[in-house]
Amino acid sequence: MERRMTKEIRIGNRKIGGGNPILIQSMCNTKTEDAAATVAQILRLEQAGCDIIRVAVPTMEAAESLKAIKRQIHIPLVADIHFDYRLAIAAMECGADKIRINPGNIGSAERVQAVVDKAKEYGVPIRVGVNSGSLEKPLIEKYGGVTAEGIVESALEKVAMIEQMGYDNLVISIKSSDVLMCVKAHELISKKTDYPLHVGITESGTLTSGNIKSAVGLGIILHEGIGDTIRVSLTGDPVEEIKSAKLILKTLGLRKGGVEVVSCPTCGRTKIDLIGLANQVENMVTEFDQLDVKVAVMGCVVNGPGEAREADLGIAGGCGEGLLICKGEVIRKLPEDQLLSALHAELAALAKEQGKL
Repeated sequence: MERRMTKEIRIGNRKIGGGNPILIQSMCNTKTEDAAATVAQILRLEQAGCDIIRVAVPTMEAAESLKAIKRQIHIPLVADIHFDYRLAIAAMECGADKIRINPGNIGSAERVQAVVDKAKEYGVPIRVGVNSGSLEKPLIEKYGGVTAEGIVESALEKVAMIEQMGYDNLVISIKSSDVLMCVKAHELISKKTDYPLHVGITESGTLTSGNIKSAVGLGIILHEGIGDTIRVSLTGDPVEEIKSAKLILKTLGLRKGGVEVVSCPTCGRTKIDLIGLANQVENMVTEFDQLDVKVAVMGCVVNGPGEAREADLGIAGGCGEGLLICKGEVIRKLPEDQLLSALHAELAALAKEQGKL
């Protein structure tokens, strides 16, 4: 896949577009007014691999809280604004590295101009965000409902408005909970603008449904070379969004690094708690995000070594015992309760050998 070249935009200490790596975003679900709780969550997200974080700014107290938050985190901070233009101005004055607005719900042209002027003064990029749920009535009537064409027209109208106000430090986000509508919208807009695109399936759902919808939608869009930043929107702990986003990028070959865990489905030969073991391994390997290796977790010693041949390391369970495998070769046999620690030791040794620990 060949990525479409977009304009380079700086967000805090990071760059997007212009061929830079695709960055992973998430959004806090804490109350931004509670700086301590918000910082704690952002630090967890940083540890998981989040590149850019967004927080809601629904009150002036939340805007003021950005000062304390910004001092304690290490990734760019984006302020999410709806309706009140004064909150957008305050957020930038309090240190936001980017703001997300829908000019359509900010109000009059004068209010949008005030936001643009402040963004220009501080050099803060504006993310123009349009969701299918906020599409204007005239466009719904024009296209006979909520459509990809309507979403794109709405976004480009708002971009043109800001350009006419003398500002082009912009990022565009067009989202829908309808996966195929979202894909079509991104295909359309990518041919009409060179601004960086933030890609995601909005309101995608819980951990299971949200991951499936996001993987399908983002997979198609990214495979077509579209997208400069992504978010996997999930109803749950935002750390899960980072795990999923990293795996989507790694699966498509758009990001290297991190331990990929593969595991076999359970069957009648399985004599260990394979589901529990695979989950433990998946959690444990996040400690070794700097490695670029594949780890296999297999449920039986009959086919385990062969199935794990393509992996760098693997474990295969038996009846109360299991095998530790390296490149398809059995290293040693161990009691079942020692498999996880043995695998951890091998990963640690590999990281030390590569100077990454």
